Amino acid sequence: MKVLYAGSPEAAKKTLEILVENQEKFGFEIVGVLSNPPSAKGRHKELTPTPVAAYAAQKNIPVFTPEHLDAQAREQIGPLNADLLFCFAYGHIFGPKFLALFPLGGVNLHPSMLPKYRGCTPVPAAILNRDKQTAITIQTLGLKMDEGDILAQKIVDLDFSETGESLLNYAAEKGAELFFEVVEKTNQNIKNGKNELPEGKKQEGEPSYTKIILKEDGKIDWNLPVEVIEAKVRAYFSEPGCFTFEKLSETNVQSIRILNGKMILDEEIVSKYKDEPNGKVVDFVKNDGIYIKCSNGIYCVTLLQRQGKKEMNHKDFMNGARNFVGTVLGM
Repeated sequence: MKVLYAGSPEAAKKTLEILVENQEKFGFEIVGVLSNPPSAKGRHKELTPTPVAAYAAQKNIPVFTPEHLDAQAREQIGPLNADLLFCFAYGHIFGPKFLALFPLGGVNLHPSMLPKYRGCTPVPAAILNRDKQTAITIQTLGLKMDEGDILAQKIVDLDFSETGESLLNYAAEKGAELFFEVVEKTNQNIKNGKNELPEGKKQEGEPSYTKIILKEDGKIDWNLPVEVIEAKVRAYFSEPGCFTFEKLSETNVQSIRILNGKMILDEEIVSKYKDEPNGKVVDFVKNDGIYIKCSNGIYCVTLLQRQGKKEMNHKDFMNGARNFVGTVLGM
């Protein structure tokens, strides 16, 4: 079975690595990779390929990076004679003419309990909503977003320590294993004279949809409940990241990235600072963290990064910020 893999970011690269390492074992071949075009990065705005494209090039796998999946793109992909399209975090909708290139159609790795969290940001959505469970799903690719049948699925229990990055990486690994299950069933169908994917299960329940996350979405509002802030820091790590502002003077305002922390709801501790304004750095506890007042509790920061500096744990940060306690963050 010949497979065209479509993906772009680091997590999709992890899935591709697992696929390449196991393709002979499971009876398929990655004959090409479809990824986003190179983007300008760094101080000198050098064009940089996506992680998926860079890895594929290292493995001498043909790479295709069209701006649009138009007739020209189809002309490039067609000669691969791929049987199946496998997509994970590619970022484009596949039209009927493009999907028609693949006799077996296409499948998509989607890290959610479909039909919940259709769209491009299901992983942070599950963390933001403090869900107790999510799922990793392989579904058929259709013309409408994430409405395909479920071919394989793994339920994942969440313990509220996950970050957007860690959960996406976990989905990348387990999603590859689910894909192997689909490949094995498909190969069995082919042996039995049926050139088709295994029968899928229709999605059940009310669908919900996620939105594109922008950099400004990472700004922390210290007037919110501490549970919301804690979940947001985890959900947006490491992209786009959460941040706040520190006013150093009338003309100097710097951003601080908040990378990790925990919530404190202990009544004795919270009541001690109940009259302080939200966003105020109320204390520094060396063996705990930097305490910031929120609407209903304390957010205890343990890892942070000042603008233009490297990330630091709370102890190292405070060594260079003696007057940080008493600062009111935000604006």
